[in-house]
Amino acid sequence: MDLEIKKPVPETQPWSEKFWEGTKQGKLLIQVCKDCNSKIFYPRRFCPECWSGNLDWIEASGKATVLTFSTAYDMVEPKFADELPYTIAYVDLKEGIRMMTRIVECKPEDIKFDMEVEVVFHEREGFFLPYFRPVKR
Repeated sequence: MDLEIKKPVPETQPWSEKFWEGTKQGKLLIQVCKDCNSKIFYPRRFCPECWSGNLDWIEASGKATVLTFSTAYDMVEPKFADELPYTIAYVDLKEGIRMMTRIVECKPEDIKFDMEVEVVFHEREGFFLPYFRPVKR
């Protein structure tokens, strides 16, 4: 029996649908609380600071810096083996949001702390995942 190995796709919720709609248009959207002005990522139903449900969306610049990262060269889930090596990172968006992502379009050895990166979207089964690449100078 030949089993097809599929990579996971995001599980959407009603409060995250606008985020995923934005990625299809090449936009990185983040939530903002209308009551306390907190910026929020990942999409939520309530503000994690004041618990308000009065949330809206803004478009982020897509500019960030690398806080920390780790590169996988081996020993990963078999469904991701074809992507080795790959780098997972925390990036700090200019808007004050920290998000986990992948760094793409560069060699792992070229990734540095505080490196400037920008968002790019890679399609997977109808979803456009936000990854980051080095800013081209």
